[in-house]
Amino acid sequence: MMKTETRGVGIGGGGGGDKGRSLAFDPNLPRWVCQNCRHALCVVGVESYADKFFNDPSRSGMQASAFQGSVLGSSRIENSFVVLSRNKALIHGIPPRPRSGAQQHEAGQTTKAMEESYVVLPPPAASMYKGESPSEGVGVQSQASSSNQTSTLPANNTGFHFSVTVLKRAFEIASSQTQVEQPLCLECMRVLSDKLDKEVEDVNRDTKAYETCLQRLEMESYNVLSDADFLKEKEKIEEEERKLQAAIEETDRQHSEVNAEMKDLETKSKLFNELEERYWHEFNNFQFQLISHQEERDAILAKIEVSQAHLELLKRTNVLENAFHITHAGEFGTINNFRLGRLPMSPVEWDEINAAWGQACLLLNTMAQYFRPKFPYRIKILPMGSYPRIMDTNNNTYELFGPVNLFWSTRYDKAMTLYLTCLKDFAEFAHIRDLENNIPPDKCFKLPYRIENDKVENHTITQSFNKQENWTKALKYTLCNLKWVMYWFIGNTNFRPLCPLAPSQADGPSIG
Repeated sequence: MMKTETRGVGIGGGGGGDKGRSLAFDPNLPRWVCQNCRHALCVVGVESYADKFFNDPSRSGMQASAFQGSVLGSSRIENSFVVLSRNKALIHGIPPRPRSGAQQHEAGQTTKAMEESYVVLPPPAASMYKGESPSEGVGVQSQASSSNQTSTLPANNTGFHFSVTVLKRAFEIASSQTQVEQPLCLECMRVLSDKLDKEVEDVNRDTKAYETCLQRLEMESYNVLSDADFLKEKEKIEEEERKLQAAIEETDRQHSEVNAEMKDLETKSKLFNELEERYWHEFNNFQFQLISHQEERDAILAKIEVSQAHLELLKRTNVLENAFHITHAGEFGTINNFRLGRLPMSPVEWDEINAAWGQACLLLNTMAQYFRPKFPYRIKILPMGSYPRIMDTNNNTYELFGPVNLFWSTRYDKAMTLYLTCLKDFAEFAHIRDLENNIPPDKCFKLPYRIENDKVENHTITQSFNKQENWTKALKYTLCNLKWVMYWFIGNTNFRPLCPLAPSQADGPSIG
């Protein structure tokens, strides 16, 4: 018997088998592998089955001679089948193949004892084996020579090799005649058998469905149209076909128009996208430039605001007032913090007095020079720092700085008297200028302290034979008159701020 397994040592292996028994290695023996799972296969029990088959008296001579002729006597056989025992096949799990009609008829003519015990090979494949002509009958020839071949059987090993050769050729023939590669292991054969059974079931089910449909169609009745009705139906169908064809052509035309419109719209859309992209680029550039200009504008406006605030401050700033700050410190009149006068209890250095006279002379000379030639500048003031001088109409110069002797200060007294005369002349010029500007007489400029020759409000300004208190009081009044003149000058010249700082007669400046 031949059996394929996925365990054990294959034929052509190094050895193995039952316990206490080994097989000789033959490199000429083939190695079989399952063509589906690629597992190695081995052939087990061929020799023992052959011995049992020949020694079993229950076997008929036909079975023995058939086995000898098909497996061992390859030179005396038609090579038409290989004998397999039904019982052995069932023991080892080999599923029986269903017989065709030809196989059943041939088996019935031969013997009933051989049912399902052989595999029929096609004649072309059988003819490929070397043997004698088919004219020699297998049954008769095998029966006639059964005793001779039984006695001439080769050794177990030789018979096994013949069996393997026959199986190999059988596998090749089976592979060439079917779409399934041989050999297959039992597991793969079962899977293949189940698959084929399922396909057969599907085919049978489809066949039954087709037969049912065919029967239903045969049972249906058909109304045969006459020629006139057929022609009318044909014309009707042709007319409908023409309408459908016209509708198809119209649809194709509309489809072409829609495609043309779509292409036009795609072109316009592409152009629109390009324009939109360019627009956004230009918009972003413009936005960036606008933000830059706005930032620059804001910076310029901030600078303008700062400049305007500074300008307002400058417009409200009195340059002469800041340059010549006239006020008082107790009994003393001061100009730029220099005291003018002397008291017994508060002696003032002559350097401070000279500096104060120098600032007073510089202020009066600045205002007189501004209005020339309209102002008749008869008495000239020569500011020379702490050493000022006064020039009369005869060009005689008098020093307006000390120290001087209390009993001999004629030139110093003359210089102070000439300063008062120049201050009085400038006050009269301011009064006339207000009258020319149509200012009411009561609003026209006039000095707060009247000046007469060398006296200011009945206090003489000379130092000779004069008390220091009276002299200090006269100097204080003189600085007050000078401050009034300065405010008038600021209000009537380019030094004038937005808010006039010139005081009125009622609330005029006072230094005490």
